[in-house]
Amino acid sequence: MDERAAVMPVNVLEYEAAARAVVPQGLFEFIAGGAEDEVSLRENRAAFGRWRLVPRVMRGVVEPSTATTVLGQPVRLPVLVSPMGLHRLAHPEAECATAAAAKEAGTIFCLSCAASCAIEEVAARAGAWWFQIYLMDDRGLTLELVRRAEAAGAAAISLTVDVPVRGRREADERNRFALPPGTTMPNLLSRVGEADAGNYFALAKWDAAITWADLAWLTASTQLPVVVKGVLAPEDARMAVEHGAMAIQVSNHGGRQLDSAVGALDALPAVVEAVGGDAEVVLDGGVRRGTDVLKALALGARAVLIGRPVLYGLAAAGEEGVARVFDLLRQELVTDMILCGLADVREVPRSLVVPASDHFG
Repeated sequence: MDERAAVMPVNVLEYEAAARAVVPQGLFEFIAGGAEDEVSLRENRAAFGRWRLVPRVMRGVVEPSTATTVLGQPVRLPVLVSPMGLHRLAHPEAECATAAAAKEAGTIFCLSCAASCAIEEVAARAGAWWFQIYLMDDRGLTLELVRRAEAAGAAAISLTVDVPVRGRREADERNRFALPPGTTMPNLLSRVGEADAGNYFALAKWDAAITWADLAWLTASTQLPVVVKGVLAPEDARMAVEHGAMAIQVSNHGGRQLDSAVGALDALPAVVEAVGGDAEVVLDGGVRRGTDVLKALALGARAVLIGRPVLYGLAAAGEEGVARVFDLLRQELVTDMILCGLADVREVPRSLVVPASDHFG
C-alpha cells in the first residue's frame, strides 16, 4: 500500500492533526486558537451536536444535486471559503493555492484584505471570489481596496463588523506571535512605514468606531453586493439589511473575538427569521461534516463557509490538501443526502432537524 495513502486523513477533522505535525507550534496556535477560555470556539462545534436529523426513506434518491447559488453565483457545493488572513503561515503558495482549489471545487473563495498575497495575484488563480475588508480609520484606503477588488473581478464585498478591537488570544501572547520573515499583508502596506511591513499588530488595526452609517456609506460606494460578516443578534441582522446588506454571514469570528459569544449555529434560526427573506443568510463556524452542512441548510442558511479546515488542508498538502478537504465534504454531503432522502440542497426542509433534547415515542 502507498504509505502516503495509508496516512492520508479520511475526514476533515483529521486534517487538524496533519497540520499540527508540519506547522511550527506558535504559528499553528495562531491559526487554531480562540479568545480567552475558547468557550465560543468550542461552542461552534457543540452547537451542531444540539440537533439531530430525521431522515426520510424510500425516496428514490440516487444522485442528489449539491449545486446551488449564492448571491446569484452558481456553485457546485454549498461550502465556501471564509475569509482568513495570512495563508502563507500554513504554506508558501498561500492564498493562490487556496483560491485555485476552491475554483476546482466549483465554489466561492473569499479573499481577506489581510491576505499574504496581493489582490491581483490571487484573482488570477481564482474562480468566483469575494473580497473581505475591515473599515479602516482611513476611508480612502478602504475605498482604494474596494476599487482594486472591483477591477480584479470580485463578485461581492464582505465587510467584517465584529472586530472593533482584537479579541484577547492568550496563546499568541504566550508565544509572542510575530509574522515570520518574508510574510506580510501586501494589500495593507500603504498604511504603515517600511519598518512596520512585518509587524502584524501595526498592519491589523481597524477603525473601532464603526456604525451602521458606515455600512450605508460602503453599500453606496460600490455596485457589488455587500455581505455583512460577524452577525449573531437578530436585531443586527435586520439593521444590516436596512442599511443595504445583500447577505448576512452569521459568525462569531471562529471564536477568536468575544469569548462566551453564542455558537454560530445556535444564532442562525433567529437571524434567518429576522431577515425574513430580504437577504441571503450564510454561516461559518464549526463546520466539519456533511451532516453539519445539512443542519445549517435546514435551519435556513443558503450555504456555509469553512475556515480552519482549509488552512489545515493547505498546511498538510498545499493546493491538493485544500482540494481534498472539499472532496471529503462533497462525498459526505452526497452520502448524507441519499440517507436523508434529499434530492437537492436547495430544498432541504426545516423538518429535517429536531433538537437533540426531543424524544420520540
